[in-house]
Amino acid sequence: MAKQEIEEIRGFPTRIVTWLLHRFFFFSRGMTLGVRAACFDRQGRVFLVRHTYVPGWYMPGGGMERHETAADALRKELREEGNLEIRGEPELFHVYYNRKVSKRDHVLFYKVEVEQTAERAPDMEIAESGFFDLDALPDDVTSATLRRLAEIDGKAAKADYW
Repeated sequence: MAKQEIEEIRGFPTRIVTWLLHRFFFFSRGMTLGVRAACFDRQGRVFLVRHTYVPGWYMPGGGMERHETAADALRKELREEGNLEIRGEPELFHVYYNRKVSKRDHVLFYKVEVEQTAERAPDMEIAESGFFDLDALPDDVTSATLRRLAEIDGKAAKADYW
């Protein structure tokens, strides 16, 4: 997995968008809580997405809404970002504090086996997506994505910070 990695929150436009979103979340949510997953297909490939509004390749996920369970949020985000259906039981891998985004943000990180029901067409949120062999990841994979994959693979200890 020797790929060029990039920081998730870099560049002025990304910082402004993130700052604005989290100001909105400050008033709409007491604490932000999100779900994200390392999604593997039966061939052991990982599913990654490249968003239109931030640089880099990420594992799919998103924020939980009020009155939404973590399981519901996980299913919703995987369906929205990749047309992915969970096969078997999702494994909660770890809970992280995402202090780079906000002093109030936490991420529930899952490991799941998935099946894609249809290719995910690009839109206003997702520029590209796809399954990748772990030794052939795309350029510009985020550093957090690489850290999480190393943790899952047992090559790094679980961190507490995203």
